[in-house]
Amino acid sequence: MTRISLYASIVSVLVSVYIFAFMDEPHLAIYIGLWAPTLILYGQAYDNANKS
Repeated sequence: MTRISLYASIVSVLVSVYIFAFMDEPHLAIYIGLWAPTLILYGQAYDNANKS
C-alpha cells in the first residue's frame, strides 16, 4: 500500500502543477497539492495497522 500511496502523491503534485500552470486556478492547485502528504501518511498508517 505504501507504494500505491507514494504514486498517488506524485500524481497529486503533478496534477497540481498542471492546474496552476495551464488552468490558472491557484487555489485549486494548492488544494490538490496538499493531498500528497495526506496520501503518504495514509499509506504508512494502513501498513502499520496491517502488520502481522
